[in-house]
Amino acid sequence: MKSRALLTLLGLTLVSLLLVDTGTLWARAGGGGSRGSRSYSAPARPAPSPVAPANPMSPARPSAQPAPQRPGIFGGLMGGIAGFALGGLIGSLLFGGMGQGFGGGVGLLEILLIGGGIFLLLRAFRGRHTAPEPAYAGAGASAYGAGDGSERWSSGATAVEAPAASSDLERGIAHIRQMDPGFDPTAFARWVQRVFVDVQEGVGRRDMSTLNDRLTPQEYARLQAQCDRLRSARQTNRVEQIQFKRADVTEAWQESGQDWATVYVAASLVDYTLDDTTRNLVDGSRTPQDVEEYWTFTRPVGPTPWRLSAIQTS
Repeated sequence: MKSRALLTLLGLTLVSLLLVDTGTLWARAGGGGSRGSRSYSAPARPAPSPVAPANPMSPARPSAQPAPQRPGIFGGLMGGIAGFALGGLIGSLLFGGMGQGFGGGVGLLEILLIGGGIFLLLRAFRGRHTAPEPAYAGAGASAYGAGDGSERWSSGATAVEAPAASSDLERGIAHIRQMDPGFDPTAFARWVQRVFVDVQEGVGRRDMSTLNDRLTPQEYARLQAQCDRLRSARQTNRVEQIQFKRADVTEAWQESGQDWATVYVAASLVDYTLDDTTRNLVDGSRTPQDVEEYWTFTRPVGPTPWRLSAIQTS
């Protein structure tokens, strides 16, 4: 009895799992298909959306450098020697002559004249031995980006950044454009959004015939088989309130004479399945949910129509 009860419980569990899997399989256009040589690799994720900083910081300007100080009248070695000599001379004249009084032949006027003469002599001597300061003095190596890294402002020169290496996506788009110069990834992603909506409506009608020109033969057969299972089960899938959040080309490449491109699609939508007889909810929910999928398209190389070849969910 225990073994029979255990087998019965196990059978009910398997049936319930099958029902859950079937319901999931009969939701909106299911995942599958071919991505050529990349069929067994995870699709490339899109780059993060650029977000502007709340408080953009302006470039730090270099701190003002103090102007070089000119040496004083008696600055430097020559100034020191001259000042020492002048001081000694004045001292000897004043204090040496004071012992004899001012009547020793040297008066105060003579002392002032001698001091003024020495001052003019030193000034002329310094002017001949001091090179004129250039107009760009003070603009050190850091003004040209060769300093300590804290200053990057140059006088009149514009820094040129080295070009970044091409990514796999950029190379793939360049290859596609060799035979189709008008290929625009942004416009292509917008067109994929329309195909997304049309495919969901085709699943809702349980008929993919109107999309035959936008599906590869293999993808048409796969999605039509999903529609046939819905019809056999007397169920209808509904995908409503589609709100696209993002659609970007994340992969582009060529192989075996074919162009390939994968588009990342992020959207909010309502996805549920009803019983045709009772109109009861069989699977899904009438509450919006976020979905992320990768839709891959292919075509012969050149400006020919693209066809959906695979859908991958993340």
